Amino acid sequence: MASGTLYAIPGNFRTDKVLIASQYSGAHVKTSPDFVFGETNKSEEFLKKFPLGKVPAFETNDGKYLVESNAIAYYLATQQLRGTDVVQQAQVVQWLDFADGAILPASSRWVFPLLGIFPFNKQTVESAKTDVKSALQFLDEYLLTRTYLVGERITLADIAVATSLFQLYTHVLDPSFRKPYINVNRWFVTFINQPEVKTVIGEFKLCEKQTEYDAKKIADQKAKSAPKDKKEKKPAPKKEATPKPTAPPAEELDPAEEALAAEPKSKDPFDSLPKGTFNMDDFKRCYSNESEDVSVPYFWEKFDKENYSIWFGEYKYNHELTKVFMSCNLITGMFQRLDKMRKQAFASVCLFGEDNNSTISGVWVWRGQDLAFELSSDWKTDYDTYEWTKLNPDDAKTKQLVEDYFSWKGTDKDGRKFNQGKIFK
Repeated sequence: MASGTLYAIPGNFRTDKVLIASQYSGAHVKTSPDFVFGETNKSEEFLKKFPLGKVPAFETNDGKYLVESNAIAYYLATQQLRGTDVVQQAQVVQWLDFADGAILPASSRWVFPLLGIFPFNKQTVESAKTDVKSALQFLDEYLLTRTYLVGERITLADIAVATSLFQLYTHVLDPSFRKPYINVNRWFVTFINQPEVKTVIGEFKLCEKQTEYDAKKIADQKAKSAPKDKKEKKPAPKKEATPKPTAPPAEELDPAEEALAAEPKSKDPFDSLPKGTFNMDDFKRCYSNESEDVSVPYFWEKFDKENYSIWFGEYKYNHELTKVFMSCNLITGMFQRLDKMRKQAFASVCLFGEDNNSTISGVWVWRGQDLAFELSSDWKTDYDTYEWTKLNPDDAKTKQLVEDYFSWKGTDKDGRKFNQGKIFK
């Protein structure tokens, strides 16, 4: 089964495309928690692996490197997602090209000027609207007699085309604009409500009112982010010089990446809590590089019980769990949606038992004394599917529980044996 590390911008539709494909295939994908767009992908270490500095980028567990979301999604996909025969495979490629060539350029020319990412030009926006209508009309006619784009099940074609429509359905396809495209809307709503899709994107909110261009608001945003004015200096007269060979232009940012990178950085919800003395990063390094015989005692030696807390989370619907790999996908999906919580939290979540007889539970550590999920609405998607119990760090039972979960050993409360675990760090 494919596995590796994904370097990508959280929330980017290209990232979603890859993660949704991995949900359907059961591939083991770890998102790099420390990735910062514009910094990580310009570092020497990153460029040695991915010389163009583009994201998403994927490093397989056996040391292979891939870029471009379509290629990464294809690598992670099953045969069903790629197409079950040569004709279907060609049709999948056809729709990947349609998403990148017909939808995305028009979508970017319409949406990004409204967000202040591209300069606003009315003619450009109106032209983009026309192109979007043409693409939607084509899709609508095609889907009149079909549930999915290729065959009778979801493929990479559906994943690629639907994710390319995310920014349109978020910002501009309000009820009146999307009304004529009944078949597209039916297909899109079906897609976003698939469990594998919701695991990645959560609840998708369809546009209710078109985003409108607000020149003053955008100017104010740019003014806040611009460096302080300096006195202009007249440039010195340029001397005639022998023309030098023109260097190739620096690669431009992908419009979607630029849009996401330009969004204001949200405040860390943990900033309102005392920092304490426990260095989460140091513990994570110790846990990653040392055996549990070293890392567990290190945890208790450094743990700051006044400013950090330990919680036990038990999945409420264990009776509904079936295949082990699907249960593991539930854990992975939760971790992905809590990506911005990683800096001040750590968890070991374990699956006990076997197919059709398993449970999910885990030990979590985070900054603060209350349920951390309440600090941000972005963190609430999954937490109410678990029963949470705050543990007493001075209790011997807690110490044993922490050791068992951090070391991936033991059984659940009903005697099911440890099967596998996942670490949130």
